[in-house]
Amino acid sequence: MKLILKIWRQASPKDEGGFQTYHLDDASQDMTFLELLDALNEKLIVEDQDPVAFEHDCREGICGSCAMMINGRPHGPGEETTTCQLNMKAFRDGDTIIVEPWRARAFPVIKDLVVDRSAFEKIMEAGGFVDVDVSAVPDANTYPVARRDAEEAFDAAECIGCGACVAACKNSSAMLFVAGKVSQYALLPQGQMEGLQRAWNMVAKMDELGFGSCTNTGACEAECPKGVSLAHIARLNRQFLKAGFKKVGEEKN
Repeated sequence: MKLILKIWRQASPKDEGGFQTYHLDDASQDMTFLELLDALNEKLIVEDQDPVAFEHDCREGICGSCAMMINGRPHGPGEETTTCQLNMKAFRDGDTIIVEPWRARAFPVIKDLVVDRSAFEKIMEAGGFVDVDVSAVPDANTYPVARRDAEEAFDAAECIGCGACVAACKNSSAMLFVAGKVSQYALLPQGQMEGLQRAWNMVAKMDELGFGSCTNTGACEAECPKGVSLAHIARLNRQFLKAGFKKVGEEKN
C-alpha cells in the first residue's frame, strides 16, 4: 500500500514548525498507525534524517499517550479507538494522511507530535485526596453502592486522560476530562466528604491553566476513545454550583 504522509514537524517549543511530506511505498494494512510511524522512522534513520517524535507506551489503548490528530480527527477515523489501536485498514492505497499534534494552548508542543499534557496532572492534583477508612479491612457490604451508580462510576473512571476531548472541542475545554474524574468519586460514598471542594478546585485549576469553556456541542463525547458520556458534565456542573452556594453561605456566616 502506497501512502503520502503530511506530518507536522517542530524541532522545539520555540520553533514555528510546519508540515513535511513523506512517501511510503510498502505500508501494510495489517499495521497499526504507530507501526506505520515506526516504519517511517526506520526509513528516515537509514536516510540519516531526524525521526518523527511521537509519544507511546502501552500500545494497548490504556495509557492515553499516543495522542495525535489524524486527518482532522483526534486518534483518526473510527469510533472509540486510540491511535495505537487504529488499524491501517481504515485507509486505502494512495491516500494522503495528515498528522499533527493536539492544538490547545494548555497543551504546548514539545516536539513534532509530542505535546505537554501535564496540565491534566495539575488538575488531578488540585482535586486533592479521598477520605477512606484504612483501619481494619471492612466487610464487603460496609459501603453499599447501587449497581447503577457503581457501573456509572466505572464508566467515568475509564477516562485515560489522552486529551482527545480537548483537541476535539472548538474551545479546547477540558470539561469532559474533569467531569469524568469528578464523577468517578461523586457517585461513591468514599468520595462524598471532599466532593464539592474537589469539583470547585478542579474547575478553577482548569480555568487557570487556559482551557476554554464548555458549550455542550458534544464533540468531546464523539471523539472520546473510551466513550465517556457527556452526562458526566451535567453532574460536574451540579457539584460546582453546590460548592458555590456553600461558599456563599459560609461567607455570610
